Amino acid sequence: MRIGELAQRAGTTTRALRYYESRGLLPARRGGNGYRAYDEEDLRLLRQIRVLQDFGFELEETRPFVECLQAGHPAGDSCPASLEVYRAKLAELDAMVARLTEVREQVAAQLRQAEAARDALAAADREPRCELARTDDRTIERGEGTR
Repeated sequence: MRIGELAQRAGTTTRALRYYESRGLLPARRGGNGYRAYDEEDLRLLRQIRVLQDFGFELEETRPFVECLQAGHPAGDSCPASLEVYRAKLAELDAMVARLTEVREQVAAQLRQAEAARDALAAADREPRCELARTDDRTIERGEGTR
């Protein structure tokens, strides 16, 4: 099949296919007419790349999976190098989740503090004062309440 058909079947662009080819992830075979020629195995490689990228893998991280398929394995993740990439990605995701959990806890604490301050002012029958800080540490009063 030609590059346009492969791109359509893989759900990508011909530009992306040329880029994958330049990075050595897609074989660069040419037919007798000089056009790029692809087969079902190339489509399989592209689908593996696309799935991994949808999961957040960088293009270079897909290389061990592609090489595993090119070596004749039934699945791109059946080789030790692919498993190592999975482990690294999982550790990266775990770190991201931990960081997001910390940030969420900080935002929740800020929200609780802000709501408590608002409720205290409401109980005292006062409206909050809204102020903006300037870069020279002076403040500009914006008036009473939130308008």
